[in-house]
Amino acid sequence: MTHWFHRNPLKATAPVAFNYYGVAAGPAASKICSDLRSSRARLLELFTDLSCNPEMMKNASDSYFSLLQGFINSLDESTQESKLRYIQNFKWTDTLQGQVPSAQQDAVFELISMGFNVALWYTKYASRLAGKENITEDEAKEVHRSLKIAAGIFKHLKESHIPKLITPAEKGRDLEARLLEAYVVQCQAEAQEVTIARAIELKHAPGLIAALAYETANFYQKADHTLSSLEPAYSAKWRKYLHLKMCFYTAYAYCYHGQTLLASDKCGEAIRSLQEAEKFYAKAEALCKEYGETKGPGPTVKPSGHLFFRKLGNLVKNTLEKCQRENGFIYFQKIPAEAPQLELKANYGLVEPVPFEFPPTSVHWTPDTLAAFDLTKRPKDDSTKPKPEEVVKPVKEPDIKPQKDTGCYIS
Repeated sequence: MTHWFHRNPLKATAPVAFNYYGVAAGPAASKICSDLRSSRARLLELFTDLSCNPEMMKNASDSYFSLLQGFINSLDESTQESKLRYIQNFKWTDTLQGQVPSAQQDAVFELISMGFNVALWYTKYASRLAGKENITEDEAKEVHRSLKIAAGIFKHLKESHIPKLITPAEKGRDLEARLLEAYVVQCQAEAQEVTIARAIELKHAPGLIAALAYETANFYQKADHTLSSLEPAYSAKWRKYLHLKMCFYTAYAYCYHGQTLLASDKCGEAIRSLQEAEKFYAKAEALCKEYGETKGPGPTVKPSGHLFFRKLGNLVKNTLEKCQRENGFIYFQKIPAEAPQLELKANYGLVEPVPFEFPPTSVHWTPDTLAAFDLTKRPKDDSTKPKPEEVVKPVKEPDIKPQKDTGCYIS
């Protein structure tokens, strides 16, 4: 399959000790704090562990989130939130705005930020798997499912948890609705790329492949449009990727639509469709170069050298030459001045996010455990403002070497 996907960096976070001297009294409260500290550290470690798989990620994230829920939800359901929601300051960087962190004294902010990183992990896991040589059918399904899971997490955060934040996200930050929507739609589009590759491999009807490609191009266009009002300084590279993928899959749509027209003896229209495919492929090729030259978050690669890109170029060229030969020998049809309108609707293969819910509050949270936290014992000089000297170190992500046959180069 050897797909290539753009990936923004993981969010980084300041360490959290969960030490509440004087506030957390008794062994049960101390155990909760210790478990929170260790499960958070374990989850952060797994984000950059290449041996981590979806099962390990789910177990580790469920372990931390179920404990964190005790800081968010009331156990007796008499109030809407836990008395501990605002006890701890959390600090996180953003995927686009470098190492300039945001901080909130709110456990909901932590839940969303860590959930965001879990979703990013699923996209990066899918990307690593999709770039392998000789990917198996089961691995392709894993890529497809991981991207749908990521889309589901981003969607759930946007719809169910972002509205609960006391302090709204600033413009261009990860937790802003526009960015979350762009991530959801990008995950859907990339999952459909896997569907298209499978449809081509199984030699499905060109009409179905053209429709899927057209829908995928529309997804990329929607994601790009969602980011259009962000500052180019930190969104330009991501938008180049979305634009080039939109052009690439529009070229795919016109290429396979041309095959459908040829099969219906509409050779002149087929040639015009293939010429349009050639035009969009050339646009995508130019955008590949621009992408490689654009500064910003994300990998520095040359996507035009990638196998998935080169294969389409050869397909468009060969299909156009075949149509031109057949028109010269058999059909003698006039080539229309206007390209055919793509009004294609895929009835199969469209991707929907996998519904996501955070796990319920851990059974270790009991009324007695919660009562052991006495907020009246908090130090008087306790400040809700983050200390300016606190530094959030960037996440050292593993260097993924491109597979030999992908033609993808790290510069």
